[in-house]
Amino acid sequence: MARFVLSLHTPPSDHDTTQRIVKFANACLAQGHTIGAIFLYQQGIYHASTHFDLSSDELQISALWQQLADQKLNLMLCVTAAQKRGLDIKNTGVFKVAGLAEFAMLASDADKWVQFK
Repeated sequence: MARFVLSLHTPPSDHDTTQRIVKFANACLAQGHTIGAIFLYQQGIYHASTHFDLSSDELQISALWQQLADQKLNLMLCVTAAQKRGLDIKNTGVFKVAGLAEFAMLASDADKWVQFK
């Protein structure tokens, strides 16, 4: 089975891309593949914000990430991208703060790196 690393580059307002990465991750796991990490980069770091106030008829983004975290996936966000955009890196929910070097090491060990933009 293949070992994947995924990266998300779009903000939470891009529901299509958010749903694609979640469905892709779930499909990989269902087929017996492993996911070394999901890495939030560029505008994707906003998925780690704990300041969402969504109505019940909107896509519940934090619940999607929690479901993946419950499956013991390594959810990471780029510390530099987060700091540049003013995200509170001490309060990132289910995401672990990491650097690009850590992500690069995971990506180099993976069979496939899939970007969601």
